[in-house]
Amino acid sequence: DFADPDLLQVGSDWWAFASNNHKTIAKIGGSLINVQVAYSPDFNTWSVTGSDALPTVGAWVDLNAGNQGAAVWAPSVSKNKSGKYVMTYSAAVKGSPGKHCVGAAVATKPQGPYTPQATPLVCPLSQGGAIDSDNFLDVDGTQYVLYKVDGNSIGHGGSCNNGVAPIVDTPIMLQKVADDGVTPVGSPVKLLDRSDLDGPLIEAPSLMRTSNGKYVLFFSSNCFATSKYDVTYAFADNISGPYVKAGPMLVTGTDNLYAPGGQSVAADGKHMMFHA
Repeated sequence: DFADPDLLQVGSDWWAFASNNHKTIAKIGGSLINVQVAYSPDFNTWSVTGSDALPTVGAWVDLNAGNQGAAVWAPSVSKNKSGKYVMTYSAAVKGSPGKHCVGAAVATKPQGPYTPQATPLVCPLSQGGAIDSDNFLDVDGTQYVLYKVDGNSIGHGGSCNNGVAPIVDTPIMLQKVADDGVTPVGSPVKLLDRSDLDGPLIEAPSLMRTSNGKYVLFFSSNCFATSKYDVTYAFADNISGPYVKAGPMLVTGTDNLYAPGGQSVAADGKHMMFHA
C-alpha cells in the first residue's frame, strides 16, 4: 500500500512519498500515516521508514474524512530556491464533504517533518476541488505546480462517479508559483482535459523536460478502480502547451501489471515510479 508515489533524488539518495496508509491499517492494523516515506541509497533497494512526513496537515483540512483521517493523497516534493523542501499534497476540506484541495508544506530535510501553510494553495471547490499535485522546476528556474481539477467528485454516477452524462471536466492545470514554492503567481493554465477515449477522467500529472527541450506530460486515464486505468503521456514544445496525446505507455497486461497508474517521473527524466 504505497499509492500515488512521488520520486525525489537528493545527491545519490532517493526518497519516495505516498498517500496515506489506510489500506495497510485495514489489513494489519497500525496507526494512520498521512504521507508515507520510503528511502533508497541506489533506487533498487527500498525501505519504508514508518515515519509520517506530514504529521500536521493544516488548519483548512477536515481531520475526520472517514477511515482515511485527513485523506491525504498524492504528495509531491521539490526543493525551492532557498534550499528548503516543499511538499504539495491534497487533503479533505473542512465544510466540503467529498472534496479535496491542494495544500503546501515546508521542511528543512527531504523526509520531513513538513510544516503546512495555513491555507490551501489551490482550492477550486465549485469545480470539484483539486488533487494530484506535481511540483516542477523548469530549466529557467521558474517553479510550477500541476494538479487535477477533481470534477468527478461532482459527477453524476457511474465509473469513478463520472460515467453518466453530463460528464464533468477533469482538466490538468499548471500553476506558476513564486521562488518559495508555495505562493501562487497569476492564474492557472489548462494543459489537457479528458476525451471520450480517456473514460471518466484524466489525473496524476507528472511533467518532465527532455534534453532537446520537449515537455512530456505523463498522466493516468480511465477509472483507477478498473482494469482500464493506465499510464499515458502527451508532448508539447512549450510548457503551457498545446499538448498532443501520444497514447498509453503502461496498461493492464504490461509485464503482468494490473491497472498501473499514479506515476511520478524523477527530475532526471530517467526514473519513474507508479502503483499497480
